[in-house]
Amino acid sequence: MAHIAVDAREYSASTGRYISRLLDYLQHLDKANKYSVLLKPEDMDKAQFTNPNFHKVACPYKEFTLSEQLGYARQLYGIKADLVHFGMTQQPVLYFKKSITTINDLTVLRFINPTKNPLVYRLKRVIYAFLTWYAAHKSKHVLVYTDFVADDVSRYAHVKRDKFTTTYLAADPFPAGGNAWPGLEKQDFIMYVGRPMPHKNLRRLIDAHQLLLSQHPKLKLVLCGKTDAMYKIHEKYVQDNHLKNVIFAGFVPDPEFRWMLEHCRAYVFPGLSEGFGLPALEAMQAGAPVVSSNASCAPEVYGDGVHYVDPLDVQSISDGINEVLTDKQLRARLIATGRAQAAKYSWKRCAQQTLAVYNQVLGQK
Repeated sequence: MAHIAVDAREYSASTGRYISRLLDYLQHLDKANKYSVLLKPEDMDKAQFTNPNFHKVACPYKEFTLSEQLGYARQLYGIKADLVHFGMTQQPVLYFKKSITTINDLTVLRFINPTKNPLVYRLKRVIYAFLTWYAAHKSKHVLVYTDFVADDVSRYAHVKRDKFTTTYLAADPFPAGGNAWPGLEKQDFIMYVGRPMPHKNLRRLIDAHQLLLSQHPKLKLVLCGKTDAMYKIHEKYVQDNHLKNVIFAGFVPDPEFRWMLEHCRAYVFPGLSEGFGLPALEAMQAGAPVVSSNASCAPEVYGDGVHYVDPLDVQSISDGINEVLTDKQLRARLIATGRAQAAKYSWKRCAQQTLAVYNQVLGQK
């Protein structure tokens, strides 16, 4: 029996779906190895394991802190694991024992968050750049969500491509029974959900929607996601320019979100850089026709299940949405092919591939 430690500090974060679903399936797949799951103290009660070989360990060390570099390293040495799986790039550089790392993508290195302190954010980017390079070299193996990211990180860190394994993510069905979102009953609307960071390209989506109003004057654009400083910048842009029919819905519970996906005219995903693009895959699974950027990993993940547009061209985004709104045959095809494409992905397979990497690195069959 080997002892595997999994860094699950992102368990309940917006980016934590990967690590939480991975652990859910690993506990059912692996009855042979012992696991120490490192969680933030506030997540200790949220993570539940039925496999007696899975043990929760409180880890109070936050990312990008000195305590992460010193205290977390000390904690990991104390656990004495045969292998540590870091679920993200942030990790103590002073931990030198056997490890693997999941690297999401290189988006942080290419886009700046204008809502953060410029000096602090630039310093964190420098640290992140080093950690990405360091993790790619130090880790015995690197897990990524797409081949696109594997190629990208391989070039960036000058690490051989065969050190990477792609473990695709998967879409979970949303719970049924949600009520109609207030103000959207019997309304025509397109939608987006997610963080409003610069690489998500929402400004161009908003501008594209305004172009659409000349042909679809009642069409609404619904932007879903927890209100934060970046969303407030977009709200100010809409207000200052007197733009019409843009709704900032804020956080939407899963049942109501499912209602939105089932009733929207199109789900639009205009991102400039993605590691996988899970929200659009979830929309495809729910039966929403998806209009997607053709950038980064999108063609790899979505195949022929979406209608592609140029994310740098506002007119292209507008035209692509309009085609889905007006072409019934295209819309029907996207719904069918989107569902079929989403069904190709599996969290169980993701966990099986990850376990195979664990065993490979540990020298087990």
